[in-house]
Amino acid sequence: MTKNRFHESLTTDNAALLLVDHQIGLFTGVRDISVGELTHNVTSLAKAALRLNLPLVVTTTAADSMWGPLIPELRAVLQEGGVEVIDRSTVNAWHDDRVRSAIEATGRDKILIAGVSVEVCAAFPAIAATAEGYGAYVAVDASGTFSATKRETGLLRLQQAGVVVSDYASLVVEMLADNADPLAPGVYADLDMPFAGLVGQLAAAARR
Repeated sequence: MTKNRFHESLTTDNAALLLVDHQIGLFTGVRDISVGELTHNVTSLAKAALRLNLPLVVTTTAADSMWGPLIPELRAVLQEGGVEVIDRSTVNAWHDDRVRSAIEATGRDKILIAGVSVEVCAAFPAIAATAEGYGAYVAVDASGTFSATKRETGLLRLQQAGVVVSDYASLVVEMLADNADPLAPGVYADLDMPFAGLVGQLAAAARR
């Protein structure tokens, strides 16, 4: 079987994370996922990415007017990690020279992307990055949109363009690669998957 970029693994050395427009104003319109779950997922993704020392590029649109600031939970994580936010006017984040230059400066050829909305803020830069030879991955559950139709059509367009569609935790665990890694406990704590904690409790109980 001939290998292609879809068969290449994500690693902490080849990937960077792009977060697009997780802003309060946009969150008020999200309908395909609960705001609480979306907040949890994107915040967990950012925490885990920082723990794995991934480069983060974060952008907003018209934060001082149209869509407001980043959600406070994500903003707190980024501030703690020393990540600056690029505010832009372009619809497609890839078309902002500062955003594109920041991604290029990472030296990574695989870009994990999450955005609100999924069919615009995540899809447009993912498609543009794919066209320029990057491997683009969209974390669907760390993104959100305003109707079921927008979600469905956005996912179809991503797949048609050759973008890998996944969930936030799977992307992180793929990069972690080895549960014996000293970072593993912290990464799983960052992901904050309740069932994982239960499994750990069951395993501890079995050893008693």
